[in-house]
Parts: sequence; structure tokens; C-alpha cells
Amino acid sequence: MRALTKYISNFGKYRFLLKELVRKNVKLQYRNSVLGIVWTLLQPLLTMVIISVIFSGVFGKDSSKVVNYSVYILIGRLLHTFFVSATKKGMTSIRGNASIIKKVYVPKYIYPLSGVLSNFITFAISLIDLVVVVAFFNIIDKDPVPLTWRAIGFVIPVIILMFICMGVSLILATLDAYFRDIEYLYDVFTLLLFYVTPIMYTVDKLNIKSEFVLSVLRMNPVYGIIENARAFLLFGNDLAAHFDWNLLIYDIVFAVVINVVGFAVFYRHQDDFILHI
Repeated sequence: MRALTKYISNFGKYRFLLKELVRKNVKLQYRNSVLGIVWTLLQPLLTMVIISVIFSGVFGKDSSKVVNYSVYILIGRLLHTFFVSATKKGMTSIRGNASIIKKVYVPKYIYPLSGVLSNFITFAISLIDLVVVVAFFNIIDKDPVPLTWRAIGFVIPVIILMFICMGVSLILATLDAYFRDIEYLYDVFTLLLFYVTPIMYTVDKLNIKSEFVLSVLRMNPVYGIIENARAFLLFGNDLAAHFDWNLLIYDIVFAVVINVVGFAVFYRHQDDFILHI
């Protein structure tokens, strides 16, 4: 508890440094790129178009499950990309700032936190795509998205996801300080995560008979985040039938547990980072 109190106190003291680190991360993300931050908007749109063209005939037919397949894909793509990008940035944050850590004392959790927050800003910018795509389909009246005031609930799973990213980043940053190989292993894990998360398909379409397999899929916290985010945006008129309280509670509990574990692991090993980076 004393360690947590100290962390909170230091957070206020070093908030300006955190702000500068976040700004630096955002600027460096697309350094030497001709289009720069425009790629934040182009990448999700291009992915959405490609997947829609290829898989809409297979996964996009059941409007009771997806409403609008392009929007369905885009929501999953944006949230999944935020999770992967934020945790990867958090994971490499200690090694990436080794020169500063060796010279100046700064609470080390500031670095993975800045990685998550900078990617959250990029994610927030990419939500412009979602607004544009929803408006486009509603204007041309082809697979319109029945938006209601309940769409503001979209921020709930997003905030939970941000806290999950923070906890995961603390654990990954600790591991990466000792084992560089974790970066390569995590690439494999995130690829697997993409396929086991319902981004371009619905779980119903997989026709899985095993309750055990379904339970394993639902243990993925990103699964619940994406499913409930879609419920708020795509099924506002019938939210009760599509929103899953069990998934919401599971994601909240997961976020709390992963942050407690992440804090404990990071705090215990942070003084040894300088010996390994």
C-alpha cells in the first residue's frame, strides 16, 4: 500500500514529463513517413475494405449478427490494433529509454504508461474513420447503422481496454528488460490473438459445438471488449439482447487483476532493470 501511495504521489510530480513522453512517442511513430499521421486513418480503412471485399459473402450475410459488415470489421480492427500497439510500445519502453534511465531518476512506470497513452491518442484519432464510415452508410442508406443515444456507452469497453493495456504493459516491460526474446514471442502471440478474436467473423459462424472451446475463446478479454463495443454501436435499439454483462464483469475483473499483478511484478524488479538494459 505504501508503494502504491508513493506511485500516486510521483505521478503528480512527474505528470509534465509523462506529457512530454507521450508527445514524443506520437511524433516518432510516423517519423520519416511522407503521409505521417494520415496513416492512422488510412490503415484501418484499407484493412476494412480488403476484408469486406474478401469475406463479406461468408461472414457478412446475417444482418441480425453484424448489421453492417464493414462497420463490424472496423470496430474490431480498431480495438484490436490499439491493444496490440499499446502493449508492444509499453513492452519496449524500458529498453527504448535505457539511456535516460541510466542517467536520470524517473519513476520507471512512467515509460510503459506513456507508451499506452500515446497509442490511446492515436486510437482516438483513428475513431474518425468509424464516424466517417457510419455516416457514409447511413447517408447512402445501404446497411444503415441504427445509432441511438446508447452509442455513448462505447467508451466503457474502451476505457476498460486501456487499463488492461496498462497492466499487460507493466508485465511485458519487466519481462523485456530481462529477456529480449519476449518481443519475438509476443509477435507470435498477437498473431494468434487476431485469429481467435472475432474481428472478421462471428463466433456463431464457426459452428463450435464444444462448450470448452467457446469458454476458452471468451477468456480472451479483447473478445468481450469488442463484442460489447459492437453492441453499443450496432444494436442500440436492442441492446439488452446483445450486450453481455458477464463479459463486462469479466473484463473489469481482468483489468483490476492484471494491473495489481503488473504493479507488483514491475515494482519488485524495477531497481534491477539498469543491470540488464
